[in-house]
Amino acid sequence: MRVLTLNAGSSSLKASLIDDGRSIATANVPVDGEHDRSVVAAAIDATGATATGVDAIGHRVVHGGEDLVAPTRIDDEVIERIQGVSALAPLHNVPALTTIQSARSLIPDRPHVACFDTAFHARLPEVARRYPVPEQWRTKWGIRRFGFHGLSVEWSVRRAQDLLGRSGRELALVVAHLGSGCSVTATADGESVWTSMGFTPLDGLMMRTRSGAIDPGIIIHVLRRGDLSVDGLADALEHESGLVAVGGHGGDVRELQAASDEGDERAALALDLFAASAAAAIASAATRLERLDAMVFTGGIGEYAGALRATIVSRLGVLGVPAISARETGEDRVIDPGPPAVLRVEAREDLVIAEAVATLVPRGS
Repeated sequence: MRVLTLNAGSSSLKASLIDDGRSIATANVPVDGEHDRSVVAAAIDATGATATGVDAIGHRVVHGGEDLVAPTRIDDEVIERIQGVSALAPLHNVPALTTIQSARSLIPDRPHVACFDTAFHARLPEVARRYPVPEQWRTKWGIRRFGFHGLSVEWSVRRAQDLLGRSGRELALVVAHLGSGCSVTATADGESVWTSMGFTPLDGLMMRTRSGAIDPGIIIHVLRRGDLSVDGLADALEHESGLVAVGGHGGDVRELQAASDEGDERAALALDLFAASAAAAIASAATRLERLDAMVFTGGIGEYAGALRATIVSRLGVLGVPAISARETGEDRVIDPGPPAVLRVEAREDLVIAEAVATLVPRGS
């Protein structure tokens, strides 16, 4: 079955053409503004899908809310339901919806399927789902931990099985997805048991432009002062915080590392803060497991920032994690067999999406 996958990010649109589980072509189209029809058409054309045809289209959607917890065939009702939770992930659901609408108009005679990052975490245990806030917040407003990066984590679990030669039912893992967005997830028996992102993708680790978890009293203080509106505060926490706030250089880890090597103290501090944040999240995730068989690094930073990855691991010696080389690697591998093992895995949400679509949609339907 030939599946086109579309992954709408805040600044790019990734497209992949998958034929019976094999990647045929990929494209990454920069987006300056909205994911409009022309951007989606360019991404589709770049994969060759227009010329060769596809059986179905799969879309990554970050937030599915309480109800959308499995791959779902898209119709107008599903679009409305995705819109209903878009305020919880505006950087992600809004471009995804625009992409879906454009793709449906460009390829109207093929089924479109939404695959949700929150779905992998849908069965989080109650102790991981709950926040210690007034009960009414949960019952009236649905405040709970959802978790994100589920498609990436699902792939990482599968690759860890392959690389270690063990079944997912035999592995207790911590998966660190480190990129523009960052999260850490603990998995046992192939399922999520804890994850650092929460009600929204703003929670958890320090990220490229997002603050991650901070003292909620800071937010109360800023709002009481009246210097920022709610929208202004949201923009500051989503776009002006994290690595870009501390170190500058657009928050790009490669640029920060180069600047740090040349003596830039701001850049060095940003990388130190990031490493401390990631290591703390990994350590916290490990406490949710009976044992720790392996740690998996994935996402753009996790895959390619060898020096930063080594710095994060160096902070985990107290957990018995072995020190690793700062050398970068361009392929999936066991960096150190441990125990616990340290792995590098390329994020391939597209393959997880394509498999889900092929399972949900019969060929030729």
